Amino acid sequence: MRLSQGLRAAAGLDILDPANLPIGQFYQGGYFAGYISHTANSTATHGLIVAPKETGESSSLQWKTTTTTTSGTDSEYDGAANTASMSDANHPAANFCAGLTIGGYSDWYLPAIFEIDIAYFNLKPTTTSNNTDSGENPYSVPERTVEYTAGNPTQTSVSIFQSGGSQAFVSASEYWTSLQADATFSYFISFDDGSYDVETKTTSLYVRAFRKFAL
Repeated sequence: MRLSQGLRAAAGLDILDPANLPIGQFYQGGYFAGYISHTANSTATHGLIVAPKETGESSSLQWKTTTTTTSGTDSEYDGAANTASMSDANHPAANFCAGLTIGGYSDWYLPAIFEIDIAYFNLKPTTTSNNTDSGENPYSVPERTVEYTAGNPTQTSVSIFQSGGSQAFVSASEYWTSLQADATFSYFISFDDGSYDVETKTTSLYVRAFRKFAL
């Protein structure tokens, strides 16, 4: 028997609508970071969850232990698919994420570049001006077809994700994405200004695990 919304509320059960979650809401093991469209048409196909900082973040992990090509890591929007191709000891960042079990969920992964960009847009930690050469995102909801302005996005209103908050991304640091550039380099995003670039795979950067749920 399926309980009505009123009965579920009275019983103290979760009645959150997965298609209409507020940014920063604790949900399914972590914090809601926004919706993504795998069909790149502004129609949400998945919700993105950022792992709790205390268990789902590392300050110093290599993308790979050698500067060699890793096949299957070319998705700009599906970090789970990328991570499935490198959840081993040779890929410390992805392996860290894939090895997590948080809140009963064990499907954590190293986010793709357009996934972590959505988290920057919605959970930006500071009031620092954005990099105006970044920001287009065909997979965001709604799709972003222009670059950031200096003032948009603004600092998040979710206090725990503001700089110094318990869940905040480290504003002056670079976070690995799961997107490979070539044999030597992979992409990162800076939570200082939302810019992204490449770094040598053997360099140690910050890592924050993500997971997603289908709509």
